[in-house]
Amino acid sequence: MKRVEVAAAVICRDGMILATQRGYGEFKDGWEFPGGKIREGETPREALIREIREELDTVVEAGELIGTVEDDYPSFHLTMHCFRCTAVSGSFTLLEHEAARWLSPDELDSVEWLPADLKVIPLIRSFLNRK
Repeated sequence: MKRVEVAAAVICRDGMILATQRGYGEFKDGWEFPGGKIREGETPREALIREIREELDTVVEAGELIGTVEDDYPSFHLTMHCFRCTAVSGSFTLLEHEAARWLSPDELDSVEWLPADLKVIPLIRSFLNRK
């Protein structure tokens, strides 16, 4: 089975977390934490910073690793590294997504997450409870 490794941003601002809705591809309309594929020679943090700049026209600081999740999709196995991020500069312009919402930790269940992203929710709650 094909293996795909990605980095995802859990972007936090004023106690809220950014969720984005995919605007393209096989998983169009599903909600996810923004990010994308790690290119050869990139670290997960480098990939995340590049992807957020490309997808949201925003520069983020990739902080602590919240966790890594694994999920089997019909045509590939996904490994997703999730980092707590803060915006350094930018406009959060949706260049690849069709919608975005800022959600409180209690509202994270209010959108239809893609399967791997759904696995991140308990990790986020556990991470926030440690702080």
